[in-house]
Amino acid sequence: MKPFADYLEQLKQYRLQTQPDPFRPVEEYFKCQVANMGSIMLPILNGWYVHEDMPLTTYENGVIAGSIKAAIAQYPELINPYLCKLQENEKSGLIESNEHEFTDGIFIYVPDNTKVENPFQIVSLVNSREDLLVQNHNVIYVGNNSELSIIQCDDSTKYGKTFINVVTEITLSENARLHYYKTENKEAESMLFNHIFVNQKAYSQFHSNAITFNAGYVCNDIHVNLNEPFAEANLYGLYLVDKTQKCNNHIQVRHHATDCKSSQLYKGIMDDESEATFHGHVVVEQDAQRTAAFQTNRNLLLTDKAKINTKPFLEIYADDVQCSHGATVGQLDEEALYYLRSRGIGERSARKLLMFAFANDICQHVEIQALKDRLSDMVQRRLNGELTICDQCMWHDAENSNVIFPIDASKL
Repeated sequence: MKPFADYLEQLKQYRLQTQPDPFRPVEEYFKCQVANMGSIMLPILNGWYVHEDMPLTTYENGVIAGSIKAAIAQYPELINPYLCKLQENEKSGLIESNEHEFTDGIFIYVPDNTKVENPFQIVSLVNSREDLLVQNHNVIYVGNNSELSIIQCDDSTKYGKTFINVVTEITLSENARLHYYKTENKEAESMLFNHIFVNQKAYSQFHSNAITFNAGYVCNDIHVNLNEPFAEANLYGLYLVDKTQKCNNHIQVRHHATDCKSSQLYKGIMDDESEATFHGHVVVEQDAQRTAAFQTNRNLLLTDKAKINTKPFLEIYADDVQCSHGATVGQLDEEALYYLRSRGIGERSARKLLMFAFANDICQHVEIQALKDRLSDMVQRRLNGELTICDQCMWHDAENSNVIFPIDASKL
């Protein structure tokens, strides 16, 4: 992967939309297909929060959600302590560009002792045939003893070239819980950079699950700071790439305090000439005794030209820790294929069964049942060549009409 600074020159090739489009209900051009989830939609179109006349909504329980631009004007005392507060050594050129030129984004504020029953769903859409630059900045604050779920979707409806550069700052107060789910389904001409920074206080819990279905180029850059004792972070990810798609996951978790836990489990399937990178970095500071930190990255390469660069990395300065890391790179298990075929399953169906079982493990770490079911279905469709911006997916199997779907992975 090139350094972020190398991408700055490319920003000049794209147009930043300086005004929002005239209001149209987002349902006219995008409809979420996750039924029975009860999510509260926060749509962003071409870099701007979509609303008719209410840029911010304040709910009865004190939760505030909506446009970050409106929040800066209306609630500076709530947002200023957390907006653009990254350490200088965490700021790349892309992040600085975002801080100076972001058009809009999402602000979510959850007061103390509040459990938000319905998830917020941030839908980031591009609906333009121009070469568009999108720079959004999100700030999420979860108060003491509070709980929130967020689903963030990156998608497109019309496809020009896009350069999307998003920064999300998350603050979890004492005993706060956040479930953060991310899905990415972008066209081949897109470049998508997600920079996520999480600061956690004592006993807080951060659960992240990011799934990449399609993308031209994606970089998910996650920084987690466990600042006070007994904080916990669990990070999961899945990337399904083919053709010349590229997906990079860079995760850094810093244990600053005692008795904190972190885990990382990322899986990938690469086909054709696609490339992926996993760089997981755990730092255990000298005072962070009794740390438990674990990293695992597992990959399937379906062709000789597909590539994975994997580097799980531990940097430990404390002496009372439980830490492990590991990575695997391989092909589908020939013995498992033989076992399935010996029971009358065709070779192509058997291969897809094994790939689905491998990938669906990540979907099982989703706590919202309707979303879990939908993601499992999307993984099935992706592996069957149906969920794709381009219908020339190499996984598409038009000749084989008796592929076994749906799949009950528990019976494999």
